[in-house]
Amino acid sequence: MALDPICGMTVDERTALRTEVDGTVSYFCSNHCRLKHLGHHSPSAIHHSPFFCPMCPGVESDRPGTCPTCGMALEASPTAQADGGEFRLMQRRLAIGLALGLPVFLLGMTHLLPDGLAARIPHRVSAWIQLLLGTPVIFWCGAPLIARGWLSFRTLRLNMFSLILLGVMAAYLFSLAALLTPGLFPDSLLHDGHVPVYFESAAMITVLVLLGQVLELRARHRTGSALREWMALAPETARRMRDGEEQVVALDRVRPGDILRVKPGDRVPVDGEVIEGRSHVDESMLTGEPLPVEKETGGKVSGGTLNGSGSFLMRAEKVGAETLLARIVQLVSEAQRSRAPIQRLADRVAAWFVPAVIAISALTFLLWWRLGPEPRLEHALVNAVAVLIIACPCALGLATPMSMTVAVGRGARAGVLIRNARAIEMLGRLRTLVVDKTGTLTEGRPRLTACVPVPPLTENELLRRAAAVERHSEHPLGEALVAAAREQGLDLPEPSDFQAVPGKGAAGRVGGQPVLVGHSAFLEERDVTGLDTFRALAERLQNDGQTTMLVAADGQLAGLLGVSDPIKDSTPAALDALRARGLRLVIVTGDQERTARAVARRLGIEEVHAGVRPEGKHAFLEQLPPRDRPVAMAGDGINDAPALAAADVGIAMGTGTDIAVQSADVTLLHGDLRGIARAVVLGRAAMRNIRQNLFFAFLYNSLGIPLAAGALYPFFGLLLSPVLAGAAMSFSSVSVVLNALRLRRTRLD
Repeated sequence: MALDPICGMTVDERTALRTEVDGTVSYFCSNHCRLKHLGHHSPSAIHHSPFFCPMCPGVESDRPGTCPTCGMALEASPTAQADGGEFRLMQRRLAIGLALGLPVFLLGMTHLLPDGLAARIPHRVSAWIQLLLGTPVIFWCGAPLIARGWLSFRTLRLNMFSLILLGVMAAYLFSLAALLTPGLFPDSLLHDGHVPVYFESAAMITVLVLLGQVLELRARHRTGSALREWMALAPETARRMRDGEEQVVALDRVRPGDILRVKPGDRVPVDGEVIEGRSHVDESMLTGEPLPVEKETGGKVSGGTLNGSGSFLMRAEKVGAETLLARIVQLVSEAQRSRAPIQRLADRVAAWFVPAVIAISALTFLLWWRLGPEPRLEHALVNAVAVLIIACPCALGLATPMSMTVAVGRGARAGVLIRNARAIEMLGRLRTLVVDKTGTLTEGRPRLTACVPVPPLTENELLRRAAAVERHSEHPLGEALVAAAREQGLDLPEPSDFQAVPGKGAAGRVGGQPVLVGHSAFLEERDVTGLDTFRALAERLQNDGQTTMLVAADGQLAGLLGVSDPIKDSTPAALDALRARGLRLVIVTGDQERTARAVARRLGIEEVHAGVRPEGKHAFLEQLPPRDRPVAMAGDGINDAPALAAADVGIAMGTGTDIAVQSADVTLLHGDLRGIARAVVLGRAAMRNIRQNLFFAFLYNSLGIPLAAGALYPFFGLLLSPVLAGAAMSFSSVSVVLNALRLRRTRLD
């Protein structure tokens, strides 16, 4: 605990706001003073705070409030237990402001009534009533707007609230001076012997901005609905089996290894493996696949999915924050806070836009005051205030983050988990897709199809030695050998000196004898003899689409193993959809040339690069020319991780290894390549939506500022009222959010 050296408040790291810009972390107390003594240390309590600023990345808090950088209200993340207090308070301010502001507006418009009716309310009486009713509208109902505007000037980070504060205060203070000290104003400004007042403009601008904030808060709340739906999927209890009895326990008491019963209609409590029983499970909320998936002994189930009519026992494997559902919520929440490169355009514009608007407003005031018709001062004030209000850049600032937030949620509902906003932008401009073969184009569950030993070695002995070496390998080909050995009941000894060489093979000692399993080049490097024995057979198997592995023992060739990995049923349709969207398709695999080309022929892919090691995949992506970028890499193995990280967009199969998933920007939860086509459609739709928002925001301000400055007056005698300017500004922001919400209905198939 410490005292803030600026305001003297008692603060600690848990109550501080955190802001991170270009890697530099600073802190603000809850009163928005910078905490110098906290320096650049990052308190862990604030890393995943439930409230964040949608406009300023890195600004987070553990409680509601306003952003110390831009003044916007902090938004509750979908993982926060938000009570909606800010929304209700803003609604209350709007209701009171509307109740008090409408009489002010009606009194301010009496000059439009026939002379007989207008004369019934004396001007000074009307002005005093407007002052008494309008003051609480401006200073209580509009208190958040004033505070944010004042903060923007204190921090020299001018924004929409800067313009609102200047406009409202200019109208209010002018009116107050006109009411209290009318003698200070020139006779040319008098109307029927009175100086006009603009309390109705100040009050109604405040009310309209509050209305825009309420509508915006409501619409922004809907952007996180996908995450809230997922969070609601997790059941609160689980049926745990202990000593043959069923106990209903709270979900947070479930531990890995617990045996749980899932009854018909229950939601699966945690991630795990079915150990008894059979059922169909609806996984559509996680994978986007509408048909229930059959689960039987050995099948994997995910927390939050819906069980059908069957019943089964499962062993808990991942609980709490480790479940797939929890990881989805966390990753999507983080992605929704990230910023796309296109946001830099809006940032650059906003950096000079507000100062430019203030300058235009000042110039408008001077021109009308010096060159305009009488009453010059009145015209100068009205038009200068209208420029300030209509030019508020809120729509510009919301254009990108709102679209990205909705797009990330929409993708996750379709089984496409996007890690950051940059990936969406890259997907929207994608030109080339590079794919691995095993586990990406194919099922990734290869089967042993050929086992040819060198006499006098038997098939079982050859398989036993090769499978023993591959026991600790995570490569699907090695897993196929282990599975085949176990199916035949072979006893697999524990290998010593195990070594996996990504993209080549594996080595180890079995029963004290050195054994190698892998490509012919791998064995050649180890000076193995007799490699020509099976050359013709290997070529024939590879032309049939099988992957061949050679086995050596004590430096001598011991045999050949053939493994077949079927192409996924969904792969041909997925590739057709990607071609239809104009993508260049390339296979880059560590598998043998003939095997890779056999698969490519079946799928209609012309460009194939086979026998490529992990560093080679990385180098291939690095050397692609600009005309072929952005490029995406899709893979699922450890050997794909460097390439996934090097690509403009790394796409991992959710069925692959953890390191591949962690290296990727996009994860296909179902491991289905059709998810890439969905991701491309979503990326293009999101970028189209953002461009629409930015175009509308730029067009709105480009047209609005001249109109507010009085460009139509010389031709038509028309001026834009500050009240109408305020209404236009508020609804422009709401329209941007509503346009972003249209992405929720985007068809991805």
